[in-house]
Amino acid sequence: MNTTTIDGTSARITVRGDIDHDTMPPLRAAADALPAHVTDLLWDLNHTAFMDVAGLHLLFTPTPPGSDTNRRTTVTGLRPQPLRLLRLAADLHPNTFDLVRLLPDTTRPT
Repeated sequence: MNTTTIDGTSARITVRGDIDHDTMPPLRAAADALPAHVTDLLWDLNHTAFMDVAGLHLLFTPTPPGSDTNRRTTVTGLRPQPLRLLRLAADLHPNTFDLVRLLPDTTRPT
């Protein structure tokens, strides 16, 4: 069960369990159902031990195609495997998978 909390213009979606092809639709639906006034979305992954490529799509496509909502998306609570996947994706395609945007406490490599 995932939990969504909205506080003003910020929302937090707490994921409980893995993120994969089967679990992505309800997570995408939760993000898509956020009110238009929500400009900041925080994915709390403290309870997510595994994430596959579906997680990359979820985190790097924060709004539905054609939506006029610009939403800043960040992540907290990354466990080892999801973090490794994000780092690998960023190493292979740094322009597509910008970890500095997703993880604001991360510094851009020089």
